[in-house]
Amino acid sequence: MAIYATRMRDKLTEALNPQSLSIKDVSHHHAGHAGADQPGGETHFDVVIVSDRFEGLGRVARQRLVYGAVSAELAERVHALSIQALTPDEDART
Repeated sequence: MAIYATRMRDKLTEALNPQSLSIKDVSHHHAGHAGADQPGGETHFDVVIVSDRFEGLGRVARQRLVYGAVSAELAERVHALSIQALTPDEDART
């Protein structure tokens, strides 16, 4: 796993204690787009995270928790995150 994906995994694990976490670099799908001009990719990611911390929170509040945990990576290199943030019950229904 590349450096920014690893850093995000570590920070999300520490902050949200997820039951499951998937981070996929999809930068190659955005070649030529704004923010995707970094060599080596790692500018666009799909994140699927399942955590008890999302219980009782709406979609925006969940995304704020995720963005807060990886704010340094967003400031440095990461241009975009697609976030699917689920509770364990929601994940079991999908």
